[in-house]
Order: sequence, then structure tokens, then C-alpha cells
Amino acid sequence: MANIINDETIEYIGILAKLELSEEEKEQAKKDMGRMLDYIDKLGELDTSEVEPMSHVFSVRNVFREDVVTNGDSREEILKNAPGEKDGMFVAPRTFA
Repeated sequence: MANIINDETIEYIGILAKLELSEEEKEQAKKDMGRMLDYIDKLGELDTSEVEPMSHVFSVRNVFREDVVTNGDSREEILKNAPGEKDGMFVAPRTFA
């Protein structure tokens, strides 16, 4: 595979990642990324025609439970912990963004 990782690519990735790389680090990053792409190309050579597609390596099952109320409606108990209360609702200091 022709080496598509050049100085311009490394510079662009550095900008996206907000990294300041020295010249030595840029050269090492080019080598590392080139090796990664070579490895991906090597994986592409594998015959996967007999492999069944999957979305996860391990079997996945739904772990959600039914949404069942177990503690009932204890508004008065809950509002005892509120910093303030008005018309059955919490009153808290206003926050600014």
C-alpha cells in the first residue's frame, strides 16, 4: 500500500486533536499510523465468506427490567428534603449558564 500518511495528514490530525507535536513525534506518528493502516489491509486479505456477521463478539441480551413503581407516591416525604417547596414542587435557587 502506498503510504498515504504524510506531513499534511499528521498536521491536520494534530489540529483536530489539539496537539502540538515535535518533529520527532510527527515522524513517529506517521510510522505508527502507517503500520496501523498496513495491519488493516492485512486483515482485509482474510477470507471471511464463511463467517456469520455479528454486531458483538459476545452474545448480548436485553438487561432492562420492567418499569414498575416500587416506592409509591410519597410526595410529602420527598418534599421534606427540598430546599424549598411551593404548590407541591421543589423550589431551588436559580442557576445561570
